Amino acid sequence: MNLPVAAIDPRVFPASYMQGRQHWLAQVACVSLPKQCLAYPCAGTSPEGNALITDTVWIGSKDAKHVLVLIAGTHGIEGYAGSAIELDFLRLLAARQFDLPPDVALLVIHALTPWGYAWQRRCDADGVDLNRNAVDFSNPLPENPDYAALRSALFLDDKAERMRLFSAFEHNHGRIAFEKAVSGGQYHDPAGPFYGGTAPAHGRLVVEELIQHYDMHQRNLAVIDLHSGLGAYGYGEIICDHPPESAGTHIAQRWYGDSVTLPALGTSSSVAKSGLQDYLWHAVMNGRSCYITLEFGTYSTDQLFDVLLRDHQLWAQSDNEQARLAHSQLMRQHFCPNDPAWQEMVLFRSRQVITQALRGLSA
Repeated sequence: MNLPVAAIDPRVFPASYMQGRQHWLAQVACVSLPKQCLAYPCAGTSPEGNALITDTVWIGSKDAKHVLVLIAGTHGIEGYAGSAIELDFLRLLAARQFDLPPDVALLVIHALTPWGYAWQRRCDADGVDLNRNAVDFSNPLPENPDYAALRSALFLDDKAERMRLFSAFEHNHGRIAFEKAVSGGQYHDPAGPFYGGTAPAHGRLVVEELIQHYDMHQRNLAVIDLHSGLGAYGYGEIICDHPPESAGTHIAQRWYGDSVTLPALGTSSSVAKSGLQDYLWHAVMNGRSCYITLEFGTYSTDQLFDVLLRDHQLWAQSDNEQARLAHSQLMRQHFCPNDPAWQEMVLFRSRQVITQALRGLSA
């Protein structure tokens, strides 16, 4: 199987959630292979008053032994890049410039957090970060005491003072401890960033339903969760959160090579985190499956924290619609830069990694 050579077209990057959904549905309709579409309504509406939907399509034989899963919009606003990647791949399938290997099916999940996608936020309407939500809410929740130590600094309007307090914490505890404190996940502050919630969120319920509906525990799986906003500009980092010596990690390294990074070993741009959606899939994966996050870098981690903290500050207030609107453009620029070169890099790397996954599944 060779990397598709069709021209890369950055115009697949949508201008909005609604446009992304419309183009996605149209492109799915163009695929002539057997398919099943399932739609999952989400509470709330878009800023224009439209319904919010997580759309999914199964392409290929319902009895396929191997399944490639593509997930876009786990973090709402990151769905801009995720939509484009899925649209590009569906376009290749529809044009028969790319064929699924024998006994391999494709499950494409679009806009797993549609509210955040539509409102240009990373979380859902309740402030929940879906990628901190996969915890057992019947047991004591993960603790993050360092988040509490930094909480007052997170919401300071004075950026210089906030950065001074951050620098002091980092000096005393180290960079990894600082990033874990801010982004590792917390479960008591709904207004704050990286909040895991108190119950399963919409996207988690969708994933659990799909896993059951398609009997994923009986299949070999290659799951690629599409993200943006962290890491080197334009590079798609393959992040593996399987335990370092697990079968999942060995499969990831076999399929994707030395570019695989592991937060648990400190080799990734991401630190280890609580409640990742990965864990829902890990629980049903056999020894011939793996889950990776394909994370496309944009700007620095400090800028990521800065733009996210400002987003949460504005949404914690009630009378600043214009300020929120202006800031949403900064959010969009951080998570999906308006740069054709960045967009081309994203699409090329995605084709490469998807090809590696399909080679691995069919080997």
